[in-house]
Amino acid sequence: MDFNRLTLQEVITVNKLISFHYFEYTRGYVFEGEQHDFWEMLYVDKGAVEVRADDRTYELTQGMIIFHKPGEFHTVRVGDGHKPPNLIVLAFECRSAYMDRFANLLLPLGTPERNLLSLLLQEGFHSFLPPYDNPSVHELIRNPDAPFASEQAMKGYLEALLIRLVRGMDAERSAEQSRAAGVRRPSSIQTEKAEQRIVGGIIDFMKSKLSEPLTLEQLCKETHLGKSRLKEIFHSQTGTGAIEYFKLLKIEEAKTLIREHALNYTEIAAALGYGSIHYFSRDFKKSTGMSPSEYARTAKARVGGKDNHLPT
Repeated sequence: MDFNRLTLQEVITVNKLISFHYFEYTRGYVFEGEQHDFWEMLYVDKGAVEVRADDRTYELTQGMIIFHKPGEFHTVRVGDGHKPPNLIVLAFECRSAYMDRFANLLLPLGTPERNLLSLLLQEGFHSFLPPYDNPSVHELIRNPDAPFASEQAMKGYLEALLIRLVRGMDAERSAEQSRAAGVRRPSSIQTEKAEQRIVGGIIDFMKSKLSEPLTLEQLCKETHLGKSRLKEIFHSQTGTGAIEYFKLLKIEEAKTLIREHALNYTEIAAALGYGSIHYFSRDFKKSTGMSPSEYARTAKARVGGKDNHLPT
């Protein structure tokens, strides 16, 4: 019996990766700008930043992404009024005609897209050796101890992200046409949107409680959901547990406070509900691999100048 072999279509293929960065900038940082013949993607993981693209200037806040097309001059600035940002920046080569859809594109990412970006980031850390935060270093050095097929996984997540974004543009256009025609969306899409709103509300509630301890019971009471249902929804939208996510929010807020240089470590620990600086330092190092003082020194080094080491 003969079997036909179908060659799978590849509509969006990332041919080459040029750079992979994760920046944690302090106030006052300025990147003077560059232009190149490949695509660059910038995502604001936290905080806010000013981005210039040719003659246009944008204020990007947490959850927003922008694509710089080949030949576009672009700069980054962290103003005094900005909350110190965490930025994911990838430069890559993709010759698909569909990439034209990303030119001048600026939009917020939904939860599924953020999850893909998180997986992409993890694979990037596995695939390549540091530094990840030096804007003048573009040479990617492979990690000899990388997990199996980590580069291929990274490529797959990036392509999946681009595909989802194109589909999202098409879906939004279709939804607008449906609304104009008085057609309701399918219930499955409504359910997905409802779960995204629930998880968004949970995360907002968590952010309002960073100075306090938080239990799963409190979250259930706030959302009027049972434990099993809350765990199911939260994990499906974020890929992690609710309390684990809350702990990560505390550490991310601690990193921001350290980069703002407004509080010392004891004050930061107290502001985030830690009973002592010992427990704060322990959790911080477990999450970041650095003590708070080590993190402060590396953050300061990224913008130059004298070391503003925070007192304890």
